[in-house]
Amino acid sequence: MTNEPKGKPDGRGLTRRGLIKTAGAAGAGLGLGAGGFALGSASAAESDDGTGTVPFRGERQAGVVTAAQDRLHFAAFDVTTTSRAELVELLRAWTAAAARMTEGELAGPRNDEPLLPPEDTGEALGLLPSRLTITFGFGPTLFESAGAGRPTRGAGADRFGLSRLRPPALRELPPLPAEAIEPARSGGDLCVQACADDPQVAFHAVRNLARIGRGKVVLRWSQLGFGRTSTTTRAQATPRNLMGLKDGTNNIRAEDAEALDEHVWAGAEAPAWLRGGTYLVARRIRMLIEVWDRATLSDQELTIGRAKYSGAPLTGSDEFDQPNLAARGADGPVIPRDAHVRLAAPQLNAGTRILRRGYSFTDGFDEVTGQLDAGLFFISFQRDPARFEAIQRNLGRDALNEYVKHTSSAVFAIPPGTREGTYIGQALLEA
Repeated sequence: MTNEPKGKPDGRGLTRRGLIKTAGAAGAGLGLGAGGFALGSASAAESDDGTGTVPFRGERQAGVVTAAQDRLHFAAFDVTTTSRAELVELLRAWTAAAARMTEGELAGPRNDEPLLPPEDTGEALGLLPSRLTITFGFGPTLFESAGAGRPTRGAGADRFGLSRLRPPALRELPPLPAEAIEPARSGGDLCVQACADDPQVAFHAVRNLARIGRGKVVLRWSQLGFGRTSTTTRAQATPRNLMGLKDGTNNIRAEDAEALDEHVWAGAEAPAWLRGGTYLVARRIRMLIEVWDRATLSDQELTIGRAKYSGAPLTGSDEFDQPNLAARGADGPVIPRDAHVRLAAPQLNAGTRILRRGYSFTDGFDEVTGQLDAGLFFISFQRDPARFEAIQRNLGRDALNEYVKHTSSAVFAIPPGTREGTYIGQALLEA
């Protein structure tokens, strides 16, 4: 994103752009899988000093098992055009821009013509790539008759002729426990997940994609996030959420190939265009922080089922000890029956696991209560959204529900990645 014309030497015979590309190329070489595809995993970019790049193109989209970055800008769009050709044109343009921006380039070719708008908004000039990843998804409403959402959508049945290709698993989630869903920031035809170690780099990506999409899409809702709340590789330490708790200790990691195949990547049950992809569930979870902060340490730990400071389960001494759900004390189970750890455990959910990739958020104050509007923007990837739904239903008895409220919900199909010369979703749009 430095875009220094023809490369400005740094005094050591190297251009800053050349240095960035060299670092990115070295990282990309480590992330290659069968067939020359970059997997978008942690090995694609280890550097956290801003020079790291994660290839956009690859067998699978980056931003799923990629080592979780520190910042997020998530956006959902409604498609306003009714032309399939224009939708294809948009996805081609988004793919090209995403490939450029993840390499640290401008969203479009540099334009020095004074009477024309620049091809890039410019706020990332001089900034490093910061391991930017851009992940695209398709919502269930993209496959439905238009008019199911905002009135700005086009009219007519099956506007893009895609209904026959809609995966049965791709549907909006039904009502679930501990939620007060706000429709205005839920759903969407398309989604963009931009993650980076620099918040301005992530913002720049979404802003420029929205700019490219003018006349074809409108922004439905968006969410900024900071401070990852999950680890997606074994090299990352477990972070803490806004409740001060270690979050995602038992998350699936990029190195867990068998678990990813079983629980995350779509297989033969999915239509051909989605195989090797996955499904994204997004939930904005408001934390009632002021209420939580008044709870005693003991109450907090019994609510979660883990020690607050070490992160260890109440039946162990180390964060990564497996919770012993059968252990009993004088007053009953050591890990209470309504503890979050117990109810979310795979053994109580038919072995189901999901890949979490969430971020903390703060959006000022609730005007009604005067309390902080802050919490967790939860993102998970799974082979079928019904798996998340089943876990969430089991969490209906969760003691944590006293302190949280789900305020938005969205589901998107995340198609596989792209090769050079192809665009995101091409197998769907050209089926």
